[in-house]
Amino acid sequence: MPMPHRTFAQVAKRRLTGKEGRERVREVRALLDELPDYKNGPYADLRKWLLSEIEESRVRSSAVHRDSIAVRREGAAQIALVGPPNVGKSSLLQALSEIQIKTGDYPFTTLRPVPALTRVGGVLVQLVEIPGLIEGANDDRGGGRALLGVLRSADAIVYCVRASADPGELRPVRAEVELAGIQKPGFLAATRADEATPETIQRLAAAFPDLEVVAVSVIDEASLDAFRDAAWRLTGLIRVRLRSNGETQPEPIALEPGATVTEVADWVHHDLAMRFIGARVWGPSARFDGQRVGRDHSVQDGDTVEILQ
Repeated sequence: MPMPHRTFAQVAKRRLTGKEGRERVREVRALLDELPDYKNGPYADLRKWLLSEIEESRVRSSAVHRDSIAVRREGAAQIALVGPPNVGKSSLLQALSEIQIKTGDYPFTTLRPVPALTRVGGVLVQLVEIPGLIEGANDDRGGGRALLGVLRSADAIVYCVRASADPGELRPVRAEVELAGIQKPGFLAATRADEATPETIQRLAAAFPDLEVVAVSVIDEASLDAFRDAAWRLTGLIRVRLRSNGETQPEPIALEPGATVTEVADWVHHDLAMRFIGARVWGPSARFDGQRVGRDHSVQDGDTVEILQ
């Protein structure tokens, strides 16, 4: 029995997320091989869409700007850390991920984007430190166009500025991001919060009422946890744990809201998604523990799912 066309479309979009160039084309061809060979109707429309994705991928690959910087995506989501120079982005990334990064108390210590994986909400998420953006980035001052290109590819943005700073320090950065037409969910990380007062943090909140302000210090683990919690909310994803042979996996998988049991099965293996008969569910989406559900049952954050074959 073929997968429902709506579910197949959701699975296809998830599998293509974050893939570009040859990798994306290979995944599209794999999806085409799995697609029922109907000449008309919704499956035919899906085939037409997938074929168009191959052509668009080739066009995008051939039109990559010579000054672009590629950051390979890893983890369930990619969040960019952006702000003016010398606000503690490198120290923050190092504290969150435990990777070794060159840091210094002077501007432009970081010259290229630095990616690192960290566990957020129990899920691995990629944080990418963007070198300090300056006024004129859209005109390529400081290599700004390539940096904005990395920012454009991210799923969300954390604006970083010193907690004790004048709010005016961040305004040129936000202006350049807006001028580039980049609109992403985000929050403001008030860094070096141990050096600031509650009043200065409140001043930042008043200056940027559209952004949640999270005070963070690399020497305060509780503030780092608050940062992780805020970063998880930015992803907009849900967490589902897998259960097999009576044992639940300790690490959850991350899925888009509205994901079905079929997408859970597809995460395990594409073939499993085609042949499984149903699932048992524990958690918020179940009426009772271990409820048996069909392929189209929508899972929720905190669910545990056992796939039945």
